[in-house]
Amino acid sequence: MKRQVVLTVAESKRLIAKGVAALPEVRRAMAEGMVVVATGTTNAYVLEELWGRRIDKRRYRSGITAPGEPERHEAPQAEPIPDVVFRRGAVAEGLNRYDAVDHMGRGDVYIKGANALDYLGRAAGVLIGSPEGGTVGAVLGKVIGKKIHLVIPVGLEKLVYEDINELHRLASQGDYEGPSMWPIAGTIVTEIEALEVLTGVEATLYAAGGIAGAEGAVRLLLTGGREQVEAALGLVESIKGEPRYLL
Repeated sequence: MKRQVVLTVAESKRLIAKGVAALPEVRRAMAEGMVVVATGTTNAYVLEELWGRRIDKRRYRSGITAPGEPERHEAPQAEPIPDVVFRRGAVAEGLNRYDAVDHMGRGDVYIKGANALDYLGRAAGVLIGSPEGGTVGAVLGKVIGKKIHLVIPVGLEKLVYEDINELHRLASQGDYEGPSMWPIAGTIVTEIEALEVLTGVEATLYAAGGIAGAEGAVRLLLTGGREQVEAALGLVESIKGEPRYLL
């Protein structure tokens, strides 16, 4: 059985967040270990799914890409939410996305978003504007050394066609100005993986783009048994109308 669905960027973020929360390694770490949710636009949705509450997602972001005159939310933004680190499902007070790794170990989970996705190469890239390397520069060594699960929620809207390592090389040349590109590898969760873990359906990127609020949207072709596909259609229907992310 085959069907199609279309997801706006906001709907994709919600779907990916649900998929991340349903990953066996994330569920295990939420029950028995530690989970760090680094700041980011997609990760704000992940935080909501793990925390079980809605937040003003503008309060849980890091670097963003926006037009010169971005659309604004009608309500003013409050102070940023401090980094959220979970220990056995409860918020671990006093820890942030930097120092939490000192208390983590094998089986724990670190969730970090990305800015570029090489899907075929199973790699992602993070834009780095800080000379200190940002979040990735501060924690990646310990994440790898301690065998912490790195989970990377990233939408298919961020697909690139070059190898991430080649993009890193291009941005490392002396005549380049702008953010650097840091290649990272881990458990990548796009709309495809989210639909698989949540419903068992096989999803394929079929087309992309749109207008009038569907800019960056993805059209997915779903394949599976009747129950799987109907479950996927029901899931997508349940997140339809997810509000756009406004500044």
